[in-house]
Amino acid sequence: MSLQDDLTAVRRNLNELVRSVERLERDVARQAPTPSGPAGPEGMVTVPDTPYDSTLWTDSDDEGLGARDRRAP
Repeated sequence: MSLQDDLTAVRRNLNELVRSVERLERDVARQAPTPSGPAGPEGMVTVPDTPYDSTLWTDSDDEGLGARDRRAP
């Protein structure tokens, strides 16, 4: 194949790729559910900066360190 034939084949494949991606984007947009509820229209949830309640961690073990009243092996 000549260089011109190769370039023509690349352009044709690239154009087909662009059409396929556009078709895929349309299909996904059509099938995707519209977000609603607390997540809002952007699909994002606001996480507050306030610290967690310390009672959530009562009687919990430190992950990877074992129980507080025992020694690690």
